[in-house]
Amino acid sequence: MRHVFRPALALLATGLLLATGRADEASVRKAATFYASFDEAVTGDFGGGDLDVGTRFPHPTEKGRFVFEKGSDTTVLKIAKGKGISGGAFEATDVVPKNGWLHFPVKGNLAFKKDGWSGSLSVWCNTDPHRLIKSKFCDPVQITQNGYDNGALWFDFNDAKPRALRFGAYTARPAGQKAVPESDPKAPLIRLPNVDWKSGEWRHVALTFQNLDTGKPDAVTTLYIDGKKIGEVKDQAIAMGWDVEKAKVYLSLGYVGLMDEFALFDRALTAEEVALLHAKPNLLSPLKRK
Repeated sequence: MRHVFRPALALLATGLLLATGRADEASVRKAATFYASFDEAVTGDFGGGDLDVGTRFPHPTEKGRFVFEKGSDTTVLKIAKGKGISGGAFEATDVVPKNGWLHFPVKGNLAFKKDGWSGSLSVWCNTDPHRLIKSKFCDPVQITQNGYDNGALWFDFNDAKPRALRFGAYTARPAGQKAVPESDPKAPLIRLPNVDWKSGEWRHVALTFQNLDTGKPDAVTTLYIDGKKIGEVKDQAIAMGWDVEKAKVYLSLGYVGLMDEFALFDRALTAEEVALLHAKPNLLSPLKRK
């Protein structure tokens, strides 16, 4: 059955969760390290690092190098007032020209630690991956320093027909060493095939990750869609290995559609907390700057 967000059912679910004491709004907000409501501007509302957005472009003459500029392309990236799951929404009407990648810094906005850390990501999406998105691959979110297969956390719509939604957590690797192919059953991927999303419907995506960069095979990564657990990868050693000054949180890579209520957290949220975020889309709105 196609999922359509229903406020009455969401409020009922919220009440049930709070009544059992399994999830608490205040504790979820306390765990947030970055929050963008996209109500008024393409910028962050709350975080410990720089909240201003920037755009990365390939260097015009030097292959493999990039140019980082402040701001974003307002011709294709804008705020859609009143069209979000809560308030306004980030709207991408087309891919950014010149292969631009919208980004926020990891430093201060994500709880990365070289000796071990955990975290979560939450975002609402409104798109049709089969009709609106034209890019071969589309990453609504990608967090990395060196690329999608070298110390990266992301979820994407792949090039399959029909497309699948995948959560990838690729470990950093030495220069010259190849990444595990995406087709390999051992690849650190969680797959949701035959994505049935339609334009006009809001869908909630949450990624949680535990014990990254510990040097031990104890990492756990989990994908949730609309408050329900889709799958997990565990018992692997997964390390980002970032230089925190260079790592970025990239948004809207090939994405066309609406995006809202984007947030990062300093721990792996519980299944009940993810369900609460799904049931109450405006849960983080008190974090907005006055």
